[in-house]
Amino acid sequence: MDSIVVQGGGELNGQIQISGAKNTCLKLMSAALLTDEPLTLTNVPRLSDIKTLGTLLESLGCEVAMLNDGQVMALSGREITNRKADYEIVRKLRASFNVLGPLLARENEAIVSLPGGCAIGARAVDLHIKALETLGATIELDGGYVHAKAPNGLTGAVIEFPFVSVGATENAVTAATLAKGTTVIKNAAREPDTVDLIKCLVAMGAKIEGAGTSTLTIEGVDHLHGATHEVIADRIELGTFMVAPAICGGSVELLGGRLDLIGAFVERLDAAGINVTETDGGLLVARRGDVVKAADVTTAPFPGYPTDLQAQFMAMMCTAEGTSTLEETIFENRFMHAPELIRMGAKIDVDGNTAKVTGVEQLNGARVMATDLRASASLILAGLRAKGETVVSRVYHLDRGYEKIEEKLRGVGANIERISE
Repeated sequence: MDSIVVQGGGELNGQIQISGAKNTCLKLMSAALLTDEPLTLTNVPRLSDIKTLGTLLESLGCEVAMLNDGQVMALSGREITNRKADYEIVRKLRASFNVLGPLLARENEAIVSLPGGCAIGARAVDLHIKALETLGATIELDGGYVHAKAPNGLTGAVIEFPFVSVGATENAVTAATLAKGTTVIKNAAREPDTVDLIKCLVAMGAKIEGAGTSTLTIEGVDHLHGATHEVIADRIELGTFMVAPAICGGSVELLGGRLDLIGAFVERLDAAGINVTETDGGLLVARRGDVVKAADVTTAPFPGYPTDLQAQFMAMMCTAEGTSTLEETIFENRFMHAPELIRMGAKIDVDGNTAKVTGVEQLNGARVMATDLRASASLILAGLRAKGETVVSRVYHLDRGYEKIEEKLRGVGANIERISE
């Protein structure tokens, strides 16, 4: 099993190219089920999650081809040969559940495994199911699978979510593109991932208004066609690498970075004494002074502070001047990185969904264990700031969401390598 070894100390300087957004790409891939014509995606991140969903789509009858060293994906759902998304694949990737809406809309039937538990919270699929039932589907749960049928097709309706759910919004939007009549989705997700999915669907011939707002209006069409679409930059990878020069010192330009993707995160960086400047190529990040200042964070749906950047910010706060409070409002059980940071000398007090972090002068390298994707990144960032050697184990999580993270950090001066233990 691979581990990441980090020798702490030293500033970071240079440029890092930001990859395409993993979460966006996964939803775009599922959209290929909506048409019998080819869908081509560019700026595709080369990650294990992308391969997993590609395997699932192939099991449903799609042809999936990787081109240009894996950065271009050609998908063709000309003929759907199987309407069942098997547990053995879905259990590896929660985003697999988002084939439900497209498959049901096109085939009038879908059998999709429930994705099961998750290390950072239950993330139930109730809202997905209720949304599709509102569109006229009959849904039964049997043997751990969702059995959805709409023999006469789906029908437009008003869907109002009790709280914002990115996945449920996206399943509802994709399903509604081929429904008869008009669908209105209220309290819809506004995340850049959702906006980019809608942009792709419109390029495929869907009629959708309100992208980026809390109300979406979809006028169903009879058929969607193929398209070519560029995946947006990964805002979570972007934010992660923005923390690196903030925690270590130095100046790093994130090529492809955009302020509109992570405005709330940049606001918190500013409060911590970090400058973020737009450049011709992206965003330049550097400290204003010698030390990082404590700053509070409360996670929230977009345009609020992203939950997927909470762990990285905590790593930075471990050596900040003062005490910060981090409140997690999206997922329960998402402070599992805190005990590992404490092993490195951090002072963190977790109480339910709130963590208080009192900055210390120095972290010390240690053997730590990654518990999930973003926790992995936070431990690497802490290791960059720590004295001595940090060994992060169970880094297979990293390969789900970060493309060649050690190579990108090494390129700006980090002493980091991957080893097999």
